[in-house]
Amino acid sequence: MAWGNFSRVTEFILLGLSDTRELQVLFFTIFFLAYILVLLGNLLIIVTVRTDPKLSSPMYFLLCNLSFIDICCTSVTAPRMLVDLLSQRKAIVFEGCIAQLFFLHFFGSSEMFLLTVMAYDRYTAICKPLHYTAIMSRWACWVLVCSCWAGGFLHSITQTLLTIQLPFCGPNTIDNYFCDVQPVIRLACAEIYVTEWLMASNSGLISLGCFLVLVTSYMLILVSIRGRLTQGHWKALSTCASHVVVVTLFFVPCIFIYLRPFFTFPFDKYVCVIYTILSPVMNPLIYTLRNNEVKESMWRL
Repeated sequence: MAWGNFSRVTEFILLGLSDTRELQVLFFTIFFLAYILVLLGNLLIIVTVRTDPKLSSPMYFLLCNLSFIDICCTSVTAPRMLVDLLSQRKAIVFEGCIAQLFFLHFFGSSEMFLLTVMAYDRYTAICKPLHYTAIMSRWACWVLVCSCWAGGFLHSITQTLLTIQLPFCGPNTIDNYFCDVQPVIRLACAEIYVTEWLMASNSGLISLGCFLVLVTSYMLILVSIRGRLTQGHWKALSTCASHVVVVTLFFVPCIFIYLRPFFTFPFDKYVCVIYTILSPVMNPLIYTLRNNEVKESMWRL
């Protein structure tokens, strides 16, 4: 059937996390405080790294970029969710839904690639310390970060194009608090078997591939320093441990959500809270509370 024969959907209704008023007020309070913490914590990291010459190593350059991405990624979903928690009718126009979908995957996939680069940075610093400054030069860091943004854009534009080419003519209710690929394409008035496989192979395999690279890098680090732990190695391992926490919070829910086409569960939207809200909240806490250099710089600032 041709596109023109459909009555095009102009808006979607987001069901949110709960329809109980008391829970909505509770969720609003919790997520409002979490969003403020994301903004202030990550902005403090960015300002601290940018103003302190002592924090000029590649690790802090990458951390600064991670904080910026966290702010952007959380700002795609959190403000809309907070408004909807206080609204009776949670509607979002079709164009706004597609824009939210695009930017969520743009910043989310860019963060995946950046976390992988940060693991490579730690591997190089611990396993190849004599060549570290040559491998992770300022130019190399910029190339790696720009590659992360470019990879995120290519992933996101692919997801978006696969979505907007579908016809939407009937149901418009999304059982989530934001527009994501899976719940949106299931509202299409067309067969989406191939589309779901393409999207799972895109988002799911990217999440799984980056996660496996990260796990491999940590295993190589442990094998490399086995039996010869020095004070510097312990400090590096402490940094890696905090990185592992961030990786687990971010990647495991993403793999669970995006690597299984054709299936949805009622609790999926609560799993999404982990990588859209909780992980960005944890990043500034983990990287500041476990890093004496950053804490000292913050006190001086």
